[in-house]
Amino acid sequence: MNGRIGAIAFALFACMSSAWAQSPAPLPDDGVPLAIPQHGTVPWGIVVLLTVLTLLPALLVCMTPFARLLIVFHFLRQALGTQNTPSNQTLIGLSLILTYFLMQPVGVAIHNRAVKPYQRGEVTAIQAVERGAEPVRAFMLKYVREKDAALFVELAKQPPPRRPEDLPMRVVAPAYILSEIKVGFQIGAVLFLPFLVIDMVVASITTSVGMLQLPPVVISAPLKLLLFVMVDGWTVLVGALMKSFA
Repeated sequence: MNGRIGAIAFALFACMSSAWAQSPAPLPDDGVPLAIPQHGTVPWGIVVLLTVLTLLPALLVCMTPFARLLIVFHFLRQALGTQNTPSNQTLIGLSLILTYFLMQPVGVAIHNRAVKPYQRGEVTAIQAVERGAEPVRAFMLKYVREKDAALFVELAKQPPPRRPEDLPMRVVAPAYILSEIKVGFQIGAVLFLPFLVIDMVVASITTSVGMLQLPPVVISAPLKLLLFVMVDGWTVLVGALMKSFA
C-alpha cells in the first residue's frame, strides 16, 4: 500500500514537472542554457522528494477526484442542516479514502511504468517524470469538458490539437479542476432539491397552523435526517459518486 501511495504522489509531481518542462530552460547571463541533472543521483532524489512534499496538498486537490467529492459532501451537510456534523475532518478523511480508492489503478500504472524503471536505473529522473505523467493525464482527460479545454487552449494561445491526447499538461490540469468543480456543484444542486421540498412543506404547515414561535427548521431537520437514514443515503450517495468516475 505504501508503494502505491508513493506512486500516486510521484504521479502528481510528474504532472507538474511535465507542465513545467514545456517552458524553455532559463538562460544565464552568457546565453547558454542551464544543464538539468539527468541521472538519479542522491541530491536530485532529495530535490524530488522535497518538491513532492511541498506540492502534494495542492496537487491532491487539483489533479484527483478529491475536489468533486469534498464539494458534494459539503453540499449534503448544508442540505441536511446539520451544521458541523459530520465535521470537516470527517468529510476530508472520507474524501481522501475515496480518492485513494479511485486513484489506486492510476498509482499502480505509475509504479509499473515509471517508479520501477527508475529504481532499477533503466531511465533517468526526467524520463521517469515523463512516463509518470501519462497515466494521470489520461485519467484527467476522461473527465475534462470540451468547453473548459477549449477555454484554456485559447488562453494559452495555442492551436487546437488534433486529438485530446495532444493537449499539454498546462491545459489539461486547469481544465480538469474547472470541470470537477462544475460537476460537484451540479450534484450538490440535485441533492438540495428533496430537502428543499421538505423545508417548504414544513414551513407552509407551521405557518398555516399558527406555530410562529417554533422555527420550521426545528421540525424539518429531524424529518430530513429520518428520510436520509431510511433510504440509506450515505451508501446511495457514495455509490453514485463512484459510478460517476466509471
